[in-house]
Amino acid sequence: MHVLVLQGPNLNRLGKRDPRFYGTHPLTEVTSQIDTRAGELGVKVDHVQANCEGRLIDWLQEHQDDADAIICNPAGLTNYGLSLRDALSDTGLDLAIVHLSNPLGREPWRREDVFAEIADLYLAGAGWHGYVMALDGLHVRAADRT
Repeated sequence: MHVLVLQGPNLNRLGKRDPRFYGTHPLTEVTSQIDTRAGELGVKVDHVQANCEGRLIDWLQEHQDDADAIICNPAGLTNYGLSLRDALSDTGLDLAIVHLSNPLGREPWRREDVFAEIADLYLAGAGWHGYVMALDGLHVRAADRT
């Protein structure tokens, strides 16, 4: 199994940016936790983080043909990233959307998530653990099909 992990705008600031919502672990530690779990499952994982929607789409389109599933935290694109949403949907791959915090429990403008309706798995509010949970869930979904 091969999983792509896309991290949206501002996630490069994890560990420094508002830790009460996003935690104290930097993105390098989050990536390491994902990689550790992927190794335990025998899953290959490729990562990208970008502050630009177009960069995420370009990377996705370059890598999607060799992948089986996607984990995406759209971050700052959550409310309006329709181009990324369409690109993710167009892959036809299993998709887990992860949010470190719970957008429904925050400011009203954060509550609309244009990615929610295309997600096979949706995890919010579990911090960095949400990524590992998403990886486990995608792995189970793939195993159930075989």
